[in-house]
Amino acid sequence: MAEKTSDKEKSIPLSRRDFIKTTALAAGAVGALAASGQAGTQSKDKPEGLPITMAGYNLDRTAALVDGRVKVEGCAMEFKEEGIGDLNTHVFSGPQELDVAEVGLHPYMLAFANGGFRDYALLPIFPFRSFRHRSVFIHTDRGIKGPEDLRGKTIGTPGYSSTSLTWIRGIFQDEYGVKPQDIDWVVAAADSSAKTAGKLSQQENILPDGISIRTGPAGKDESDLLESGDVDALFHAAEPRAYGKRHPKVARLFPDYRSVERAFFKKTGIFPIMHAVAIKKSLAKQNPWVVEAVFKAYDQAKQMAYQSFAKTAWFKFMSPWLPQEFEETRALMGDNFYSYGIEPNRKPLEALFRYSHEQGLAGRRLTIEEIFHPSSMKLED
Repeated sequence: MAEKTSDKEKSIPLSRRDFIKTTALAAGAVGALAASGQAGTQSKDKPEGLPITMAGYNLDRTAALVDGRVKVEGCAMEFKEEGIGDLNTHVFSGPQELDVAEVGLHPYMLAFANGGFRDYALLPIFPFRSFRHRSVFIHTDRGIKGPEDLRGKTIGTPGYSSTSLTWIRGIFQDEYGVKPQDIDWVVAAADSSAKTAGKLSQQENILPDGISIRTGPAGKDESDLLESGDVDALFHAAEPRAYGKRHPKVARLFPDYRSVERAFFKKTGIFPIMHAVAIKKSLAKQNPWVVEAVFKAYDQAKQMAYQSFAKTAWFKFMSPWLPQEFEETRALMGDNFYSYGIEPNRKPLEALFRYSHEQGLAGRRLTIEEIFHPSSMKLED
């Protein structure tokens, strides 16, 4: 839900009211798109609203946008499914044909801080979040029993400056005292998860000064490096192929990562943010009401996912204890554990800003106010 007000119409710019009214009359509709996101009856040969093209993953919290059950109010919306690597490249250095796009949070930060990127602004919509203790894999014959044992070891990674890797390094320095400078890093020549995530963008391959980093052998992806023993451990957002195939010498550093991640949240209150939503600044400038309309649509789609999961997870999915997991997650993290908006997420955002600067990736420490669209600052769900 967006910022509350006692008089809803007062919060809607005049241009937005006029646009929706004109659109509805031209289409012969009873009214414009309702706040619930459901479209009214409209003539097929008339425009339905402002055309916008959106893109991102088809996730449970975005599915209603992808399949059209939720609309962006006042807009004729097209939603395309794309991987995050391809989306990052499209927005930061590509044709920029997308009006609204899911992007990697840290790649956006680096493009903004280091490259002067200003064509899109972020909205406080976070379609993908993930705890990262699960993302550390080890070669089991290297004497690695805990995080501290990674000092002096060789660690592989498919993309050094990706959002997930920046989070892992920051968490390991804060929680276990293991600094990036304590590691010999190997950046793999290929990424086994590229078919799902898309190719890494330029911002995910930035290498800082002052640490040991080398490129892995040609023809070997990050999973090959771990399986062959070329590296002692692997930091990777996805499960490496060797782990999925149950290679006898590949394991997680934290076998019971759920307990470790729950303890991390209890201690820090941080649920790491991986992706955000970016909107083209020119679109928002010409149609200022679109910022709130897009936020509302993403929020409604997420609320529908909450409701669906609570009611149907027990028979819709194969895992027998998903309903209990959902209940326990809400008990620990709150009913709206996938929150959107600035204030509920200020702590993880500022943590990532700090990590990026401390790790020598962002040229300066960014602030929330400079990278999020000004009219989105008070929007909350």
